[in-house]
Amino acid sequence: MSVRLVDRQPVVAPESLVAGLVPPPRFDGVRFSTYVPQDPSQAAAVTALEGFLVTPHKRFLRKAAPVTPGIYLDGGFGVGKTHLLASLWHAAEGPKAYCTFVELTHLVGALTFSGTVEALAAHSLLCIDEFELDDPGDTVLVSTLLSRLVDEGVRIACSSNTLPDALGEGRFATGDFLREIQGLSARFTSVRVDGEDYRHRGLPDAPRPLDRQELLLRATEGTSYDGFEAVLDHLARLHPSRYGALLDGLSLVCLDRVVPVTDQNHALRLVVLVDRLYDRDLPVATSGVPLDELFPPELLSGGYRKKYLRAISRLTALARQGETR
Repeated sequence: MSVRLVDRQPVVAPESLVAGLVPPPRFDGVRFSTYVPQDPSQAAAVTALEGFLVTPHKRFLRKAAPVTPGIYLDGGFGVGKTHLLASLWHAAEGPKAYCTFVELTHLVGALTFSGTVEALAAHSLLCIDEFELDDPGDTVLVSTLLSRLVDEGVRIACSSNTLPDALGEGRFATGDFLREIQGLSARFTSVRVDGEDYRHRGLPDAPRPLDRQELLLRATEGTSYDGFEAVLDHLARLHPSRYGALLDGLSLVCLDRVVPVTDQNHALRLVVLVDRLYDRDLPVATSGVPLDELFPPELLSGGYRKKYLRAISRLTALARQGETR
C-alpha cells in the first residue's frame, strides 16, 4: 500500500541537525578516485581540491601565512561539483560538516547565530553545496557566519547556484559569488569545472509519462502516490529543510497529473524537492506532461533559469531509474 506525501508532517529536532551535517546518501561512496574527469578542468579541479586538503591548517601555524581558507567550485550543472565536494569531505579528517545552503540557514534559525558559530567553530572543514546567491538576506547572513568561522580556523569549500542571466549556457558567476561574500572574497580560491551534463551523456531523452492506470500499478508498498499540484501546495506549508525528511523510507515517488509550473514560488520549492530526491537516489514515476515541459519558457528565460535546468536534468535521470521499478 502506498502512502501520500501530503499526509506527512516531518519534524527535524534541532539537536539532530549538527549530527546530520554529512553528504547525502547518493554520495556516501564517492571519492576523488571514483571521479572520472571528462574535461581538463575537471582533472585540474581534483588536483586543486587535493592540494586544498593538505594545505596546513590555520590552527597549526605558529606564524601568519598566506593560507587560503576557502575554495569555490565554479561550473555548470551536471559536471560533478557535488561529487567533488563530497569527495573532499570524505578525504578530510574530522571534525567536519557538509550541508546545503538551505540546511545551513535552517541551522542558524534553530540554534541562533551564536549557537551555530559555537557548534561549527571546532570543525576543521565545512562544505556547503548549492550556495544561494539569489537570496540577498540569507546570503549576507551566511557570509557573516562564514567570516566568523574562518576567523576560528574553519576551512570552507563551496559550490554555488547563482543568477545566470548574463552568463549563457547556465554557467555560474565567480564574480557574483565573490562580491556577495564581501569580506571573504580575498580568502577564496575559485576553481572552474567545465564539461557537459554527465547525467545525460549518451543517454536517450526523458522517458514518456505514464498514463494514470500505469502509474497506479506502480504505487505499491514503500512508494508514495500523490497528485502533483497537491504536492506543490503541501511544500508551501513546509520549511525546505524538512523536504528531505518528507521522503524518508520511500523507494519510489509517484506524481500524478504533472502540469507546467507557472508560479515561481511553487517552482523554486519544487527545485529543492527535486534536489532532495536526487540526494537520496530516489526514483520517480509521473503522469501528465513530459518533464522537459515542466517549466514554461517564461521561467526558463528568467533569473532562475539555471536552477530549473538542473531540476529537469536531475528529475529526468530519476525518471529513467523509475522505468525499471
